[in-house]
Amino acid sequence: MSETHDDRRVFSLQEVARSIQKTIAERYRSVYWIRAEMNKLNHYPHSGHCFPELVEKKEGRVVAEMRSILWSSDFQRINAQFLNLVKEPLKDGITILFQASIQYDPLYGLSLKIHDIDPSFALGQLEIEKQQSIARLKKEGIFGANKSLPFPLVPKRLAIISVESSKGYSDFLQIIEGNPWKYKFEQTLFPALLQGDRSVGSIREQLAQIAQRKTAFDVVLIMRGGGGDVGLSSYNHYELAAAIARFPLPVMTGIGHSTNETVSEMVAYRNAITPSELADFLIQHFHAFAEPVQQAERLLAEKIPQILEWEHQKIEKIADKITLSVTQALASNRQTLMHQEWSFRSGVQALLQNQHHQLRQLEKQIELLDPIRVLQRGFSITSDELGRAVLDPETLKTGQKIRTQVAGGIIESSVDNIQKA
Repeated sequence: MSETHDDRRVFSLQEVARSIQKTIAERYRSVYWIRAEMNKLNHYPHSGHCFPELVEKKEGRVVAEMRSILWSSDFQRINAQFLNLVKEPLKDGITILFQASIQYDPLYGLSLKIHDIDPSFALGQLEIEKQQSIARLKKEGIFGANKSLPFPLVPKRLAIISVESSKGYSDFLQIIEGNPWKYKFEQTLFPALLQGDRSVGSIREQLAQIAQRKTAFDVVLIMRGGGGDVGLSSYNHYELAAAIARFPLPVMTGIGHSTNETVSEMVAYRNAITPSELADFLIQHFHAFAEPVQQAERLLAEKIPQILEWEHQKIEKIADKITLSVTQALASNRQTLMHQEWSFRSGVQALLQNQHHQLRQLEKQIELLDPIRVLQRGFSITSDELGRAVLDPETLKTGQKIRTQVAGGIIESSVDNIQKA
């Protein structure tokens, strides 16, 4: 009840609040369909109630904001409808078309009481976001970038983005490690959140980690198991799809659903419905390389003995030809050598005879020049008292003794007179 103070009528806060409550109740008696972005669901599991934060944005700026109430029974019904149609639960960050009544509480203020949410509208909004992501990727020219990468001949080193406890990851390992041909793969797990609002950032972070070690891997696998189509809207997110499209290694996805292909799956090098299908693909690709190699090994094992036998026979034939040629060559050379030997001997004999004749001639000449023979022909040799032959009379002196050798003996005399020639 109001009161008077200094001729002024004064109302209590509660009176004002109740007046507002009454006015709003009388003015907004109907329920209204409203479109807004549900910034935060604010679900409280202990009570089951939700207190969504609703906003409207223009050019990235919030132009209106209001709190709302979604009671537990309504939330369970609406959430089931979302799971059935949208294939995802009611969650943060989606644009919704909802039916609400406007109410005002003196204690909690103005709020919207949500009675129903149209899941088909949310589905349409998600599809719009998906198409926008596709259009942007194509405009930037990267939609098919990952698909254009060369696939490794032997995809042996695997970088896996998954959850260690995931059944899909467990199934993948069981198949890949139990392959009947005993092919050895190297797996490195990069744990990440695979659904929900935080999955985009989590997967991108792990892709960045792998990119820093890209030379250590052949392919990247993003896999999860179970869950149907629930939580797949994050795989339509542009940032995640762009990270996959631009990735320097082939990216393969197996995120466990069979309908409504997501943008991330579209831009990946290959998309499989399940991780098990990815395992089968890798094994078959490995086998496609290994089988021809093994066939070649078997063919070599079979053909090598035959080739060696053929070559042995060829070598024997060549050896026989060489032996015959050598024998013929030796026989021919032997005749040539014998002829050359006879010619050599004849030449040597003729040379020796010629030399012998020349020696005889020299002997005769030497004999004719023998001093004894010269003396016998009437010549003499005169020498001084020292035994030196006198060749020039001017070397002698009058009265000097000299010796003259003739064939019959030696005459000693002295010089009486020297006459020049």
